[in-house]
Amino acid sequence: MEAALAYQYEYEKYELINGEVHMMSRPSFEHGDVEVNIANLFRTYLRGKRCRALLEPNVRLSDKDQFIPDVVIVCNPEILNDPWIEGVPDLVVEVLSPSTARYDKFSKKALYEKYGVKEYWIVDPANRTIEIYHLVDGKFELDDVFVDYRARDWENLDEKEKAEAEAHHTIKVSLYDDFMVEVADVFRDVD
Repeated sequence: MEAALAYQYEYEKYELINGEVHMMSRPSFEHGDVEVNIANLFRTYLRGKRCRALLEPNVRLSDKDQFIPDVVIVCNPEILNDPWIEGVPDLVVEVLSPSTARYDKFSKKALYEKYGVKEYWIVDPANRTIEIYHLVDGKFELDDVFVDYRARDWENLDEKEKAEAEAHHTIKVSLYDDFMVEVADVFRDVD
């Protein structure tokens, strides 16, 4: 029993936010499914291109700010120093968990903005939403909020709401002109 606990403790994940250690809880299956879906969508598009998608990389923005985002895209290979990304990814995705949502929406978002991440996604599996922020003049601006409606929720929408939802089913990733992600694919196989 002690060996199992020691093994579990030894491999716990943590992040440094403004120099403070924040332990990360183990993600749910739903969280992992969304992470993998996004990473696969990114990797499929980026195959053969300069940019690279990475799943749960170690990102060192400074000695006091070191994160393990869920998915990132890096277009500058010079900042890849395995096992670290030592610099600013171009795009960061954080998938919300109950224990990390506050940090992802506030502390980490502010630091990603400060360091110059070009695009930031906050993905909420529970509500099936994706908030997309773009860096404009050094500040994050909310570009859009995308929703993947479950069938039971879709039936409760009026015609105007359905038309609006249908117009917002594809995310245009800012790094390439033709880089599109279907919102339904992000939540595929997630109940």
